[in-house]
Amino acid sequence: MADWLAARGDDLVLYVRLSPSASTDRIGAPFEDDAGQQRLKISVTAVPENGKANKALIKLLSKKLKLAKSSVEVVSGHTDRNKRLSLPACADRLAEFQNILGS
Repeated sequence: MADWLAARGDDLVLYVRLSPSASTDRIGAPFEDDAGQQRLKISVTAVPENGKANKALIKLLSKKLKLAKSSVEVVSGHTDRNKRLSLPACADRLAEFQNILGS
């Protein structure tokens, strides 16, 4: 199991390093940050103001994972590049999401 994606009860927790103002929306490779936390690199073209980058992140993930946008929630890191997201009631899809996002 990847440390950047973990089951917590019925939910999944996703740890992300977001790069806003990128040239393209893209899900990159997992990596370990300076604190030793595994994170998934994600880039979005949206600017980091007024929640635009977070909205673009949610849109990208919901499209890639075929989830409703309302089911992807930024739990922490609203104004930080390092974010923790919750995917409610998705624990049974852990392996599937790991394959989709980690490839």
